[in-house]
Amino acid sequence: MTITEKILAAHADKDRVEPGEIVDCRIDLAMANDITGPLSIEEFEKVGAKAVFDPEKVVFVLDHFTPNKDILSAENCKKIREFSQKYKIVNFFEGGECGIEHALLPEKGLVVAGDLVIGADSHTCTYGALGAFSTGMGSTDVTYGMVTGRVWLKVPESIKFHCYGNWQKWVTGKELILHILGMIGVDGALYSSMEYSGEAISALSMDSRFSIANMAIEAGGKNGIFPVDDKTTAYMKEHASRPYKVFESDADAKYAQVYEIDVSKVGFAVACPSLPSNVKDAGELGGTDIDQVVIGSCTNGRLEDLEMAATILKGKKVRKGLRCIIIPATPAIYGEAMRRGYFQTFLDAGCIISPPTCGPCLGGHMGILAKGERAVATTNRNFIGRMGHPQSEVYLAGPAVAAATAIKGTIARPEEVL
Repeated sequence: MTITEKILAAHADKDRVEPGEIVDCRIDLAMANDITGPLSIEEFEKVGAKAVFDPEKVVFVLDHFTPNKDILSAENCKKIREFSQKYKIVNFFEGGECGIEHALLPEKGLVVAGDLVIGADSHTCTYGALGAFSTGMGSTDVTYGMVTGRVWLKVPESIKFHCYGNWQKWVTGKELILHILGMIGVDGALYSSMEYSGEAISALSMDSRFSIANMAIEAGGKNGIFPVDDKTTAYMKEHASRPYKVFESDADAKYAQVYEIDVSKVGFAVACPSLPSNVKDAGELGGTDIDQVVIGSCTNGRLEDLEMAATILKGKKVRKGLRCIIIPATPAIYGEAMRRGYFQTFLDAGCIISPPTCGPCLGGHMGILAKGERAVATTNRNFIGRMGHPQSEVYLAGPAVAAATAIKGTIARPEEVL
């Protein structure tokens, strides 16, 4: 079996599972946010549920429209706050404790290898970087997970991405996942487990692995997943106190497809409007004027991303007439970036620094686009109207291209400004 199949089998108390099989699994965590949480609570009340299955295994993160941008978002957060108090939810995060959910949960040690996690947010697949099975689903499904501690799942087929070779400077996991999306399309891994392996994957930081797992859903994937290695173990030892279980794919595990990728040929991939799979090299897009750059999100708001952006922006200025918004993903990342002096670099360059929030990624707040405006963002989606007006455009990129673009004012590779 593959890693994913072994985790599902273990949580279904079965010796073996096969792709396509429906399994009834125990869950280790159920999560919702300030957009999806109120819908879950409505369903909870509608069916007359009296308690959650475990107050320590239900998580609410108020990260999308917070700090509250309007009355509706304030009311939604109030609803979740009162529910959490009533049912004694241990892991309720808001205000100064709150970061972007998919960066916050691993950082808080709430997810470890071998876990099965469901979340009412499509990018819940992020936690596969830790060797966990994690997937997004609708608020109603998550409600019943919160009540029963179980979920029905169809066992996905697995697709392996074996990566080898040496990485180019400034190229990260974000460029790799955009490269893969350009190869296979937005439905190229439909209801499949995207499993990563190879020496090039071992060379990646945990921050880059989180970025790759995060965007499995952009290929239609059920989950993304990585083998557990020394870097994973070190991360869990630093952040988690819970025991974990390592699952490894068998040598004779069956895959629907296997892709071989030489990462030395992965360049500065940029997803052009309005699909994450509409990928070109940044070098082909020179001269494309940009109005706003966003460096942040659950995909690229981690310390590695801010460090890379600060290195490129140091001593430079954001192009006049362009807004560059920096959004650290969690309070801990925010604090460490500040201690390292990155904030002064950003401020000297003319950037705006936001508190941890999803903000503009989903067209929420903190950087909405007007008609006809273009943005380069380190976020994960660039659908029509994703970041504001339906006639605005979003280009997805890694932190190096985003920072270089902020300086030049047009889409740029980092070497163009250094």
